[in-house]
Amino acid sequence: MTNYLLAVLKSAVYSLFGKITIQINKSLCTCAFMLVVLNMTYAQDYSLSGIIQGNNNQPISGVTVKVERQTVFTDNSGFYKINNIKNRTVDIVAQAVGFHEFKHRILLKDLNNSLDIKLISQNVKIDEVVVTGLTKSQLTNRMAFNVTSIDATKYYNSTLNIGDALDQVPGVRVREQGGLGSNMNVAINGFSGSHIRFFIDGIPMDNMGSTFQMNTIPINMAENIEVFKGVVPIWLGSDALGGAVNIITNKSNRNYIDASYSFGSFNTHRTTFNGAVTSKNGLTFELNAFQNYSDNNYKVFIEKHNNRRDNYKNDTEVERFHDKFHNESIIANLGVVNKSYADRLLFGITLGKNYKEIQTGARMESVFGAWHRRGNIVMPSLKYSKNDLIKGLDVMLNANINLGTEQTIDTVAKRFDWFGDTNAGLPPTSGERSRTMYKYKNRDGIVTSNINYNLTDKQVFTLNNVFNTFNRSGSDELNPQNNQYEYAKISQKNVLGFGYQLKEEGLWSATFFGKFLSQKNKNGITNSVNSNRFGYGTALSYFFKDNLQLKASYELTNRMATPYELFGDLENQDANTNLKPESSNNFNLGMMYQFELNNINKFGLTAGVVYRNAKDFIYQRLNQNQSKYMADNREGVRTVGADLEFRYDFKSWLSATSSWTYQYLQNMQKYEDGYTDVSPVYKDQMPNIPYLFGNLAVDVHFPEFTGKHNRLTAGYNLQYVHDFYLYWPSRGATKNTIPKQLSHDLNFVYSMYEGRYNIGLEARNLTNERLYDNFSMQKPGRAFYLNFRYFIRKNNNK
Repeated sequence: MTNYLLAVLKSAVYSLFGKITIQINKSLCTCAFMLVVLNMTYAQDYSLSGIIQGNNNQPISGVTVKVERQTVFTDNSGFYKINNIKNRTVDIVAQAVGFHEFKHRILLKDLNNSLDIKLISQNVKIDEVVVTGLTKSQLTNRMAFNVTSIDATKYYNSTLNIGDALDQVPGVRVREQGGLGSNMNVAINGFSGSHIRFFIDGIPMDNMGSTFQMNTIPINMAENIEVFKGVVPIWLGSDALGGAVNIITNKSNRNYIDASYSFGSFNTHRTTFNGAVTSKNGLTFELNAFQNYSDNNYKVFIEKHNNRRDNYKNDTEVERFHDKFHNESIIANLGVVNKSYADRLLFGITLGKNYKEIQTGARMESVFGAWHRRGNIVMPSLKYSKNDLIKGLDVMLNANINLGTEQTIDTVAKRFDWFGDTNAGLPPTSGERSRTMYKYKNRDGIVTSNINYNLTDKQVFTLNNVFNTFNRSGSDELNPQNNQYEYAKISQKNVLGFGYQLKEEGLWSATFFGKFLSQKNKNGITNSVNSNRFGYGTALSYFFKDNLQLKASYELTNRMATPYELFGDLENQDANTNLKPESSNNFNLGMMYQFELNNINKFGLTAGVVYRNAKDFIYQRLNQNQSKYMADNREGVRTVGADLEFRYDFKSWLSATSSWTYQYLQNMQKYEDGYTDVSPVYKDQMPNIPYLFGNLAVDVHFPEFTGKHNRLTAGYNLQYVHDFYLYWPSRGATKNTIPKQLSHDLNFVYSMYEGRYNIGLEARNLTNERLYDNFSMQKPGRAFYLNFRYFIRKNNNK
């Protein structure tokens, strides 16, 4: 019987994924067979019963109790019982007129389980809610994928943006070229740039332009942030090679206002507003708005060969003088929720604009004093979702197109250094880099659809499709005869995915999936390239105990070059239309363990290891004169790495988290142009990529500080980055390394009236250390910020 089942599973895997290597095939089939056996062993029904009372300890009859798809009512003694429960981990909801709604997630440990519930009258204010179930972040972290979920709500009273929050995740390094609004790069286990894909509620952010970046989106827009390392779930519909970041917005508050304002060093000002109003018949209006402004006039260190004022004799510090940034954005959605035909049907518009002065090129040796860019976003959108459209069928459809424009403006015929105009004589037809006022539209459009069919409570089929289109066109009033502007720059990409999940809630799960990618690029009249790739993978998870989980995942993944890699960004990235698609074999192993001592001390440990073998690896390098970046292929890059996170909580007033990452990216390209023998950098460590970094965060909470409904939180954060090579190790010397970095941050948050009024004070880089990132670009020194936030919510159950 065992051999027969194994043969059937092998045949199914071959037919679904095509010709897979024998070793991988045996491993997948063996794992699948073990999970089927476990499914047969543990497949059993559970029951849940209990008594529901009010806050006066009297039983309540007629309470609606929902578990899975079953609904029962309490009898005259407040008793309820639900039989034939299929899953071990379930959500229970209890509702009664005149009482606050009760929601709880419970793990059923026996065939017959008991849970007594106390409902609180709506005329009684709930001072404190004790959460005994799993939070959204904890549920995400228990997925089979190598994923870390951030609870964004704990940062709401700070001036952090989403990029700052990501920088505290194990295996993640956020690298910026400067201060607020500068270009940024998120690296996950060594893979960065377009290897990583970004989403908002599962919708790709590929087409949101320069107005939206992780370091300009306020943290208050998110409820949770999911970081997938390596293998990405099929429902995200992505060709990510190294991971994905999914921002989950707050949908639970249907009637609320959340507004904040902060100001601080370098003349930095930030304003955010989030709100929603929903009528009893389901008509809803959502509004998110934010604004960022900064002069970014912090001091930077320059070496003596850039110090004209001292006759190039001494190193010095100077102030950035041409780095102003501001952006303003509004996201509005109008539609209906909780209807028979739609859980959410929203028509939206995203409007925004940005202005950025460009201080440097790819290195600090290139200095500019007038060059700048402008951009705006005009993006209509449609969002639709419905669970159980027919029994077991969940559907989602999203569509948007960016109709905005971008413009680079370089019209000043001067040369600048760190002390301003150098008085170098230039003809009036020159610019600082290339005289231009090129204004263009990228016409980025995305259509995303996802279908889940729940065959049973244990089996789910998923079909996902994402279509991207890009078409750049524009004109330059200073160069109207430039034929390059007339050439078509078109890219169309489609990602079709199919997945199957088999699970036993709270015990194990197995997901198998396949992806088909196709892309068509056109540059000019005749230069057209078509590419097609197929990938597949699996993600497995098993709970040895309720608090001990092991997980493993594998994917043969592919990534197509992005339009910006192919055609450039018309600022600091050159075009390279000869890029080839890249592929990688990604393996991930992980474990999560939690335990308590005396119900006082709580510990958590999360660890993971990764192995990746990439071919035609697309990476960023400097161009020939080191003034710009450009994307290029490496025949092979091999990555091994590990990350570790340790958490500790003492009672409810102390929490500490420390995470550390080690990653080694090795060049596996043996031969290169210009060398007749083996390349001197063969098996070198890839340059300009940190390989050891970590952080430590400690928070102390003082409840009832100066009052029953007031609270004070004091926090400390440490960031460490080990020194790493700027250039190839075999070609460089010690001086060609980016030095070790250690920064310290402090923050204090005072909340009053149950969080309605909040004041936050932050000190960043307290010791004023020199902090470096991309190609030694310097980030701000010591800075202080003050934040004010107001939050009010109407009880959505009233």
